[in-house]
Amino acid sequence: MTMSNLDRRDFLKVLGISGAAATLAGCGHTSIESGVEEVMSYVNPQDFVVPGIGVFYASTCAQCGSGCGIMGKVREGRVLKLEGNPESGISGGKICGLGQAGVQAHYNPDRLRTPMYQGEGGLTPVSWERAHQILEQRLGPNSPLKGEQIAFLTGGVSGHQRVLLENFLETFDSTHHVAYDALSTATGRAASKAILGAEQPLWNIHKARLIVSFGNDFLGNGVSPVYMARQYALFRKAPRGTLIQIEPRMTLTGGNADRWYPIKPGTEGILALGIAHDLLQHEEFSKGVPQEVLDLVKNYDRDAVSDITGIGSDAVRLIAAQLWNNSPSLVIAGPSVEGHSYGFSNAAAVQLLNVILGNRGTTMEGQSEHPFPQLTPVLGNYQALVDLNQKMASGQTQALLIYGTNPVFTAPSHLPFAESMSKVPFKVAFVTHMDETAGHCDLILPLLSALEDFGSHVAEYQPEGVEVMLQQPLMEKLYPESKGYGDILLSVLKKRKPEAYAGFPDYYSYLKTAMVKAKPVFKVSDSDDHFWEDALRNGLVKWEGKPTSLESRLPALTMPKPAELATDYPFYFVPSIRPDMRDGRHAYLPWLQESPETMTTVVWDSWVEMHPKMAEAMQIKEGDILQIQSATGSVRAKAYLFPGIQPDTVSMPLGQGHTQLGRFATGVGVNPYKILDPIFDAHTGELAMHATRVAVRKTGEYQKIVKDEGPTTFQGGQKLVATLPADQAKLSKEI
Repeated sequence: MTMSNLDRRDFLKVLGISGAAATLAGCGHTSIESGVEEVMSYVNPQDFVVPGIGVFYASTCAQCGSGCGIMGKVREGRVLKLEGNPESGISGGKICGLGQAGVQAHYNPDRLRTPMYQGEGGLTPVSWERAHQILEQRLGPNSPLKGEQIAFLTGGVSGHQRVLLENFLETFDSTHHVAYDALSTATGRAASKAILGAEQPLWNIHKARLIVSFGNDFLGNGVSPVYMARQYALFRKAPRGTLIQIEPRMTLTGGNADRWYPIKPGTEGILALGIAHDLLQHEEFSKGVPQEVLDLVKNYDRDAVSDITGIGSDAVRLIAAQLWNNSPSLVIAGPSVEGHSYGFSNAAAVQLLNVILGNRGTTMEGQSEHPFPQLTPVLGNYQALVDLNQKMASGQTQALLIYGTNPVFTAPSHLPFAESMSKVPFKVAFVTHMDETAGHCDLILPLLSALEDFGSHVAEYQPEGVEVMLQQPLMEKLYPESKGYGDILLSVLKKRKPEAYAGFPDYYSYLKTAMVKAKPVFKVSDSDDHFWEDALRNGLVKWEGKPTSLESRLPALTMPKPAELATDYPFYFVPSIRPDMRDGRHAYLPWLQESPETMTTVVWDSWVEMHPKMAEAMQIKEGDILQIQSATGSVRAKAYLFPGIQPDTVSMPLGQGHTQLGRFATGVGVNPYKILDPIFDAHTGELAMHATRVAVRKTGEYQKIVKDEGPTTFQGGQKLVATLPADQAKLSKEI
């Protein structure tokens, strides 16, 4: 590859550098030019072997999309433990339990160890030579595929993994990158964009005196839990901030709140308008508010709101008074607000409170503009999966590549994704474990673990300027037949576009070249080698951006009254998100299966949470096997009596019920995704995950629930913990 064969601008585009950043990237003096030097792989076995001495290497956690910087402790060439990276503005030297389990993901015995091919004799192991032959035959330079005939389905993806993916599709004249997230926040992001002009503003939690959270579990499974926990610690220091949590089912954040209110699912927007009604009685808040907003909220006085939401009128008055008396404040919304057919209106009504309270510029700011927007994360949504499903079913999609998502498991039963996949002639899965979606593919390629591979990442939530996080191997790969996602794509690109990619012997060389070419943007004066060594040592490169201004819009809203519960389905169904299981992709990790769920302490199972008073009325006791029936389907699980839930609501955790994900996940629990009804947000088309209604029936069977609650008495009989019957607990009282 030489500059004479490839235009400089095209070369920079190949590396993920374009626009203004490309101009800056050309201003520095770099020793790495197109093909002038051979860039070899950094990894060398002896780099990690210091007998008896533990050495730490920086990298990036890949367990979720938060982009936390980590440090891996390595001894005798083996990674032993992960800790937070103090250099990271996101993790700040901290790490969560899910991140700690990254070590077990690396050493998991069920990792795929060799390529598999679905031939005439069924699914059989093949060599990499044969796998590359199949890839070249189907996707090589002579492939007839073009445009939307080829699709790349991923979860959220960022950094140079995203760049390489889109470069790959570009060689087919395709832009058909489908990003899907089973726990999509697209509805909330759209509402925030409409009101504030930004999909994900920065929350300055530490600056707030009062936080009112409508179902946002920011300490458990929010956009950046480790960073939020650090902010929350500052929020609780003097002068101590107050947290009010409003949600149908208590989350980890709700358990930490000063006041917790159980609300009827789907009525959060009406409560927000009721609070706005009280606030707008004060002239300081009503100035400049459009008349249509004043006309809207006048219908939501305390008594009307109380009847609809189940929140007492005194509580509505108290929350409004707290917001009036405690400034600055912060109001946020979460999945339980967004997961309805009018979820956009719900979330917009909550954001409206921030505008009325004047929180812009204090507790809410816009994130810094990224110098490399092509590296920023592509976030998944459900509607993208629906569109892909239609194209597959109609025969438009001829090749499908899948990375970082498992829609056969997470798609509800009313979306026949597996059936539609069968109509695609060629399907490739890039996986570390054989999951339900990979089981329907023709070619399954074993990936390196996140602790063995190179990469770059950009987090959705960038709290302190901009960070490009670097991922590097902490040890040599365990299984010789596994390969990196970037290396596999690069091998195909070398065949399809050799003039652009032949000069990169591996993905490491591509990544290093891209980062060094971008060095002038980061305003670093060191030599290229020192810049790269510092980047690997620190695990990141920082760009000191400044927060941007948020807009202030007060659009007219239409807030429908939620439908009454039907006799056939008399309960609201709330699927809960465990911070460790998320959408179920981590269920193969026994550490996490053994880790007690934060609010119930249940392990290794699925269960149905029901309020004790409702259970008493139905003569249900803990451990009874219940059938949960929706209009779409049914599941069976054990009853767990839980006072932290709205009485007309039942809840089940997501993440269990796998049929194919290794020995520790397969056959454990049930899959609540499959009973979700086909109800969608009217504005975004997203699946309304909290809009399903269910019936509950006793089966007459019983099994004891396995919990990790620990001893409550000393050997002598003295009580260690004072207990209170669940039906007497007053969880909405101030702690």
